[in-house]
Formats: sequence, structure tokens, C-alpha cells
Amino acid sequence: MPIVESVGRFPAQTGVASQPAAPDHHVAEVLDKANRRSQTYGVSVHEEPDYTSPSRGHMSSAMDENRFLFQHAAPIMETLYGQIANTHSMVLLTSAQGMVLHSLGDNDFLEKASRVALVPGTDWSEKTKGTNAIGTALSEEEAITVHGNQHYMSANQSLTCSCSPIFDPHGQVIGTLDVTGDHRSYHQHTLALVRMSAQLIENHMFAGSFPKAVRLHFHSRPEFLGTLVEGIAVFSPEGRFISANRSAQFQLGLSHHALQAHTFSSLFNLPISALFELFSGSASIPRQLGMHNGVSVWCRTEIKPAGPWSHPSLAPVEQEGGATPPSARTATPTQSRCKPHLSSLQYLDTGDAQIKSVIQKLRRIVDRDIPVMILGETGTGKDLLAQAIHNDSARARMPFVAVNCASIPETLIEAELFGYEEGAFTGARKKGAIGKIVQADGGTLFLDEIGDMPRHLQARLLRVLQERKVSPLGARKDVEVDVTVVCATHKNIREMISRGEFREDLYYRLNGLVVRLPALRERTDFEVVVKKVLKSLCEGEPHITISSDVMTLLASYHWPGNLRQLHNLLRTAVVMVDTDGVIDAEHLPDDFLEELSIANNAPLAVEASVIASAPVAIANSEEVFTDGVRLQDVTLNTMAQMLRIHRGNVSAAAKALGVSRNTIYRKKNLLPPDLLN
Repeated sequence: MPIVESVGRFPAQTGVASQPAAPDHHVAEVLDKANRRSQTYGVSVHEEPDYTSPSRGHMSSAMDENRFLFQHAAPIMETLYGQIANTHSMVLLTSAQGMVLHSLGDNDFLEKASRVALVPGTDWSEKTKGTNAIGTALSEEEAITVHGNQHYMSANQSLTCSCSPIFDPHGQVIGTLDVTGDHRSYHQHTLALVRMSAQLIENHMFAGSFPKAVRLHFHSRPEFLGTLVEGIAVFSPEGRFISANRSAQFQLGLSHHALQAHTFSSLFNLPISALFELFSGSASIPRQLGMHNGVSVWCRTEIKPAGPWSHPSLAPVEQEGGATPPSARTATPTQSRCKPHLSSLQYLDTGDAQIKSVIQKLRRIVDRDIPVMILGETGTGKDLLAQAIHNDSARARMPFVAVNCASIPETLIEAELFGYEEGAFTGARKKGAIGKIVQADGGTLFLDEIGDMPRHLQARLLRVLQERKVSPLGARKDVEVDVTVVCATHKNIREMISRGEFREDLYYRLNGLVVRLPALRERTDFEVVVKKVLKSLCEGEPHITISSDVMTLLASYHWPGNLRQLHNLLRTAVVMVDTDGVIDAEHLPDDFLEELSIANNAPLAVEASVIASAPVAIANSEEVFTDGVRLQDVTLNTMAQMLRIHRGNVSAAAKALGVSRNTIYRKKNLLPPDLLN
């Protein structure tokens, strides 16, 4: 639920600011304990702020460690800042150790904050800053306001700070959310706003976790289901307690730690099988349950079996117009057309250390609902890796839907991704169309070249990933979706963020795990890769091999197009190969040989029968044989010999050498006349 719906717009401060009431007995005790801790830590009351900037590597490492927190908190921070804009304040997100990770604020106050080192990268734990809202909220694991002279260090007494800890889905403190402002701009409702925002972050994190568990949403009043204050408890299909949000803990009257000893049966007085029966008709209709403490609550549930739940024999139900609704969609043979031997991460492990490391990381997070971002040059096999991730997951029998964000015209990508209803725009298909995201429901959505997604659509995609709902163009209601997201790009997204071309919050939502595929020229398993690609091209055909000279030639090339270029090259060679089934230089495309020659200034393809002393391996033109002859001279002599043999017929000489006629014409000018006689 949006913050603005639960609390009114935070008023801009004009005139005399509100003054905080005297702290109650509990808050006074908390502040007293914090001050005693500050003394124990050796913090000086008159200590100057530490302006030391963290190293880029240190900050980057901290952001990587807290990516899960940031990707869920960033959108809510923006909404929260919208409520406090123009109040001489700022919103801060910190790690569980008190390090500031991200901040948003009014320009005038950001300058003031920098004077007290309230900037990303600085440590605001009690050990370094004494009593302050961030450090004390972390120490006490509860929300608190520290105002003016309640700060331990005198340098911070011009501030008023309201902070709430943020708990992860497993009940551990993962960070804090803080609003800090000028002490003259204190407002009594700030802490409530921060608390609610922190709880919203927790619920968003919770919603994306435990994808295969039984999730129960409950509240004593049915109108509060689906709101910020609903309780959410998660159980295994057997009824074992897994986790619960703070509202659920409050309603059940038990802490997260105490709940670990319980089951669904002990908390709700019936076996979990009865819950399945209760919601067998419709999970969307609230039902009443009695809790162990005698309180009756209204419930909804989300039940997601641990494995693929659709039986392959069940035929998909089609809507009019041929569209299959996500609720009825099952896997079909056409949804996994990848050849069996190309389908797994194991198949892609061909001996290169970098690839092996990537695969080991991916195996650890398969089926953990962690988004994957694949980096690498164009053609390095990012699409193959995405397909392998899908095929090794529990979603393998469900759809794998790939979207190339660079290949779809900007004017159509919104409709392609999100779908549209009939009449949504001029020229739309009569009965509308289901978008790619909905097509991927239950399976994997692969967003290739995500760096090319228009910025105005990035916010919509972020909403889909956060809320697991899609709003098709022209539709009156959202469509719920369950997808695992894998994205890929060859661009530097961090640089795009700094230029304002890519949303930072979307970036941290997409890169749960970042892996980088090496370029083909960097791989140590080149020969294995070539043979595997060749084998895939020869399926059902006679076995074809590559001559050792050509393998050496291929290994020396820089492969700007990577695997895609290699695949296309070998596909052409397979068609051109002779009956002996061996790929030689004469079967390689002319433009490839020309480029190889120009790049390395070396002989092109030289048949061993023509000149035994001229190796096919790449060498610099100034390199000499043991007898002092330059390779360039050998090249010209061989070309002259071919021209003499074929009586000056350039086409015949070019074919014999495996080069284009243009190469002969270009090199012919370098030939001394006596060589042609």
C-alpha cells in the first residue's frame, strides 16, 4: 500500500517548528543505556566529524553485500522522500553495521549533512558516533527519535533523526531507514512515517522470498488484508514454520525466535492439509481461522508446490483469439526446444576456469528466486547461459521467454513486454495480446540487452518485479505473474546510471547475482568449444572434423563476434566441406580469411602441397624463418606460383589459395614482374 494512502502528505515546515515532547520513561532508559555504551566505546563528546571518504572499492563492496536490501528499499525511499520534500530533511538507508548506503534529500540540507559526515560510506554506529538514531536503533533493534542535544556528540546536536531498523525475511536486522533533518524542523509524525516505510520494505522483501512455500496472509479485520498491516506467515508444505513478518509476530503474540518451535497446526489449531481443503475452491476469498491465542482472523493463502505443478498431459486452455491465460498455462514441448545436450550448465562447463567459476555460482542460487545479471561482450553466449539456468531449475517445464530489448522498436517494446487490451492503441490486434512477461508466468523471463530498455519503461518493469503484477496497456486490472528474471547486457550499466540513462533502483533489483562471461579470445578451452559447436551443427549429418592447420588458424583469431561469429563461420564451412569430411582453409569464407590476413599481416591459407615451408599459423610479417626468409616474401612467392600454374587466371589462383580475387589483385601490385614469368 502506498505510504501516501496511510499517512497524509508530510507538511512543509513554516513558522515555528513543532517541539518534541519530553521522552517517556522507556525512551529515557534507551537513551541512558546508549550514552553509557558511548562512554564505554571511548567516543568523545567534542569529537570532530570524520570526513574521510571511503574508497570506491570499499563502497562498491558494501553495496554488493547489501544489494538485496537496496533493491527493495530504493523505491520506497523515493516515495518517502516525496512525503518530506522541502522540509530541510533527508532519507538515509544504512547497512546492519550502520554504514550509510544511500541518501535522498533537499539540496540545502544535503550540504549541511556533509558537514557532519552524514554521507554514503560513513559509519553511524554508536561505536563511532555515540548516541544517534541510526546507531541506537541498531543496538536496541527498535525505532527511535534522537533530537538535538540527545545526540552524544555535540557536532550532531543540530540534527533531529528518526530511525527504524529493517528486518529481513528471517527476522534478522539487515539495515535501517532514517529521516534526518534540521533540529528546528522537528515533526512529531516523522517516526511513524519512518516505521511504516520500514515495514513496507520488509513486506516487499518478504513477498519475494520463499517462492515455493505456503504463505498465509491474515488480520482480525478482513478489510486490512492486502494492506501494510496484514500479518504474513510462511510454512513448508508439511506445516513447519519458516518465517513471519512483524505484524504476524504481533498478532500471534510470539517473537520470530519463539515461532521457530511451532508448526501451522500448533498456531492455528488444525493440520495444514485442512488449510489446503479450505482454499481448494478459491484462494482469493477470505476465510476465518482461529489462532492458538483464541483470536479469530481472516485469511488468504498462496500455495505454491515445491516442483512444477502442471502435469504435461494437461492441455492448455486457450482464450478466444489463441491466447493462453497464465492460470491455465502448462509447459508444452515447444517451450523447451533446446537440444538436450545444450540444455544444462554442466554442458557449458568445457574446462575454462572463468566459465567454471560462473557455473559454480549459478548452481548455488538456482531455485532461490535470485535475479541473475549476465555481463559480457556481444556473442559470448549469454542467451545459452540463460537457457541453461532455466533448464536446470524447477521451472524447466514452464515457459522460457526471451526478449531482446535492443531489437524491438522503442514504440513497440511496451506493448511487447506488458501486452495490451483490445483497442489500446491504433493498429493493435483486434483481441489484444498477452505480453512477454505474462507469457513467462511460472517460468523464466530473459531480458537480453537490458541496457537498451527505454528509461520510461524501466519504472514499469521495476513495479512488475516488486509487486509481481503486470498492467497491460488499456487494461482495467493487473495480472499477477510469477517469473524468475535473468537479464544480460554488454554495456556498462554503472556508467549509464551516472549519466542518468538507467535507473539505479532497477539495476539493484536485477543484479541479485552478477556473472561475467569471458570473450572467446580469453578462454582456455577454445578447441573444446569449437568441437562442441561443430558437433551441434553436424547433428544427423556425417561426422566432420577440422584440420590441425585450420584449428591453429582459428585459435589465433581475435573473434570480435565471439561464439556467434564462430557458429556462423563453422556453419558455412560445414556446407562447403568436401566428401572427405575435413574442414580446410579453402572451406572458410573469403572475408574471414581477408580479415585474418589484414589483422595479422600474415599469409592467408597456404596449401601444404604448394609450399611446405609456409606455416598456416599466424605470425608477424617481419618474422623470419631460420633461413632468413620473411613470411611476407613467402606469401608473395606462393601467390606468384599459383598465378603461373593457372596461367594468370586470378579466379583460379584465388580458389587454389582459398582467398578472394580482391586479395590477389591487391597483392599482385607488390609482385616483382620477374616472379610472374
